[in-house]
Parts: sequence; structure tokens; C-alpha cells
Amino acid sequence: MANVVVVGAQWGDEGKGKIVDWLSERADVIARFQGGHNAGHTLVIDGKVYKLHALPSGVVRSGKLSIIGNGVVLDPWHLIKEIATIREQGVEITPETLMIAENTPLILPIHGELDRAREAQNSVAKIGTTGRGIGPAYEDKVGRRSVRVADLADDATLELRVDRALVHHDALRRGLGLEPVDRDALIASLKELAPQILPFAAPVWKEMHDRRRAGERILFEGAQGSLLDIDFGTYPYVTSSNVIAGQAATGTGVGPGAIDFVLGIVKAYTTRVGEGPFPTELTDETGQRLGERGHEFGTTTGRKRRCGWFDAVLVRQTCALSGINGIALTKLDVLDGFETLKICTGYELDGKLIDHLPTAADHQARATPIYEEMPGWEESTEGARSWADLPANAIKYVRRVEELIGCNVALLSTSPERDDTILVTDPFAD
Repeated sequence: MANVVVVGAQWGDEGKGKIVDWLSERADVIARFQGGHNAGHTLVIDGKVYKLHALPSGVVRSGKLSIIGNGVVLDPWHLIKEIATIREQGVEITPETLMIAENTPLILPIHGELDRAREAQNSVAKIGTTGRGIGPAYEDKVGRRSVRVADLADDATLELRVDRALVHHDALRRGLGLEPVDRDALIASLKELAPQILPFAAPVWKEMHDRRRAGERILFEGAQGSLLDIDFGTYPYVTSSNVIAGQAATGTGVGPGAIDFVLGIVKAYTTRVGEGPFPTELTDETGQRLGERGHEFGTTTGRKRRCGWFDAVLVRQTCALSGINGIALTKLDVLDGFETLKICTGYELDGKLIDHLPTAADHQARATPIYEEMPGWEESTEGARSWADLPANAIKYVRRVEELIGCNVALLSTSPERDDTILVTDPFAD
């Protein structure tokens, strides 16, 4: 059976939550493979709004297994609160419906404190982090000093892991003017929450292997967007993990041969939260109009998103990096009523035409977008569920996007509602 990876193909906030939820009806397992609770996915189902951060989007579907993979960094205190919130909305979460990889690193309170202290004292160039400790938690992972989910099951191991982490963190905290960590309080807090986390812990790699052999369909869910990838994003204004499709394998413990289809989520225009380059950003009334019509505020932070025209150069680049087989184009309805639309088809850098976003930060800052214009449409596309429901100019816009990025539209989303989706190619088709 086909297994599908979903990745954001811009700077995040492309509408992955709705698409993953829509696809999860066809899947048996929904596995989150990277990121932390800095990501925010908003689902609107029958008028009811669910805001998820750590939990995979599949948890709102009954009869599915949701997995938090080892590529994620997990704040266990936040997870407990999020589970309680979702339960209050009528969604039951049990060890039969949610599984956490035993080797998942934990985000501790010291990570958030370090994250915020660094950002507050960074007078050179703020990264624009959410301050939730995701970056420092990934640092501890590669520094081999993480506390992992499995460590909660043994007091002696837990204390050893905490002590190893504090050798590093207390030295950093002194340099930042922070008080030393209260070791005993931290350990006590971890021991207190252990009984609430451990029932969900499991060897996820084995579960994934067994379910693949049984012919079950797996949906791999990423967070953030490809342009925030630690290696291929607009560094240093990036997240702390690999976001592109290859991470789905290492972030859950499956081989790359398990991936059959990569679906890139692409917004019909471009947005970005936080700092960093943004070639097509609009700071005028048009940018404000896009933001207001698209309700462009971050699910996690509430920060206003920067808005701009669709950048085909960037999406063509991310399609190549993730081996994207098809895209889900979202928020087409936000463009309703614009007399003229623009699409970035290339950049000018120091008098030369280039067809990709350069790696060097100073080159990114100087890259000027080259636009082509297309006529807009007056009719509404909101809620369209077939090509016949779309205005002719809207179809022309979609087709031009396909040409410029070198990838076809597999799904077209025309509102936040689950069923307002046009299926062109089923990613799960064998």
C-alpha cells in the first residue's frame, strides 16, 4: 500500500493541518517526524476548531494510530495539557490511539529558559524563535546529553541524564546571568509526570515496520516549511531540524523505500513569520489585504505573518529538495477579487538573472524578484469542490503555477473546511 509524506513547501503555515486531516481518512497510521510544539496546525471540522501543536493531526480521526516519532523534540508538560484540551473537545486519546517513540528527546524547562535568554540578549541578529526551547533541545540531542522518553522509566538513569545535561546548562546559564538549575526540583517534576507519559511510549520503529508488513497505509506529517530546513532553509533564520521529506524516514525509524509519494503543501501566495529574507514580501496595502483575507496570524505565537506574491522560484526549489510528486495548493480563495495577480518567476542579482534562491545571506538580501502578471477573477472560489466551480482565470492561475514549479496539483483547497477540497490525484493510489 502507498505511504505518503506531507511537507510544507514554503516557510510554513501553508495549511498542512487541514490537508493531513483530509488525507488521514485514507491512512491507518499518522506519524509526526520532526519539529516540536513551536508548530501549530489548525483544523476546522464541521465548524469546530482544533488547534494542535505537539499532537499529530490524525488524533481527531477515530480508529487511527497517531505517532510522535523520534525526530520530534517533545515537551511532556505541554503534551499533557494539549491532550487534556483535546479531550475536553470530545476527542479521546489513549495508548491505543497515540504512541510516542521511546527514543524521543524531551524539551525541559531549562531549554525554554535558555532559548528566551539568548534571544533577549542577541543584539546582532534575532532569529525570531518561539522561545519554547526547541533549538536548545535539538542541541542537547546532538550533544548526547538529552533526557529521552525511555529514561523516565528508571530513576537512576533519569538522574544520570539530568546530571549530564546540567554540567552543560549551568555553565551556559552563568554566562547569561541566570540562576543555576534546581536539580532536585527538575528531577522530581520529571518523576511526577512519568506515569502520564510512559503508557504512550513504545518502540515506534518496530510498530512502523510491523504495520508496513501488514499492508497498512502510513501518512508522515512534517511541521514548519522546507524553507526553514536547518540545512536548506534561509539560514540562520531557520528551525533546528530537517524539514524536507528525507527526514520522514530517519524521524520515525523506517527506510527511505517506505516512502511512495511526497505531497508538498503550497499556499497560493507566500507568507512568513519572524525574521529572515522574503523576496516577494509586500509591505503595502496589497500585503495587508492578503493578510486580512487569509487571517494570517500564527497558530502558536499569534504573530502577524508577513505576506507577499507567490514565489515560483522558491517552490520549484523545495519541490526538487524533497522530491515532491504533487502539491496541495491551499488558500486559493484568498486571491478572489484581485484585479491583477503577480507571480515571481526569477530573481535579479547584481545585474544577472538567477533561477534559484542563493545560499549566501547577503545574496539573498539583494535578490530582487522578477514578476509576471496575470488577470485575477471577481467570482468566489470559496468552497469550490470541483474544477467546474472555479472561474476560468483561477484555473489559468493554477495551471501557470504548475508550469513554473514543474509539479502538478494533486489537491486544491478552497476553504479551511475539510470537505472543500478538489482531488486531482490521490496520493494514496497504488
